[in-house]
Amino acid sequence: MRKYTEEHARAGIDTPLPGIECFKNQFRNYEITISVPEFTSVCPRTGLPDFGTITIRYVPGRLCAELKSLKTYMLAYRSLGIFYENAVNRILRDFVKAVRPIRVTVIGEFNVRGGMKSTIEATHPSRLPRLCRN
Repeated sequence: MRKYTEEHARAGIDTPLPGIECFKNQFRNYEITISVPEFTSVCPRTGLPDFGTITIRYVPGRLCAELKSLKTYMLAYRSLGIFYENAVNRILRDFVKAVRPIRVTVIGEFNVRGGMKSTIEATHPSRLPRLCRN
């Protein structure tokens, strides 16, 4: 099998995807949880499909995510070569840019592969000390 390359590591991070549309939030002080139980992407190294559940939990600010456009955005990952970690962080980045939530956490729970199960969690604003961030 080929060695990992920088190309593998960066795959899918900046690929154009459909936009996430929004509508004006009418209330305040509540949390929304969206689950995508049939999330699929492609491993950029092996070309094999990756399956998992993506959960987006957020406190809306002035905007809420419109679900049909979010579904279209998520479906675009089906043919995208991207590592688990990058997919979760890319979803977080794109969601924050479009929706501008007060707080959001994206969790990716990926199915077992090679006897291991991976769960990746990314939060905005970050809860990690500045020293640990890239």
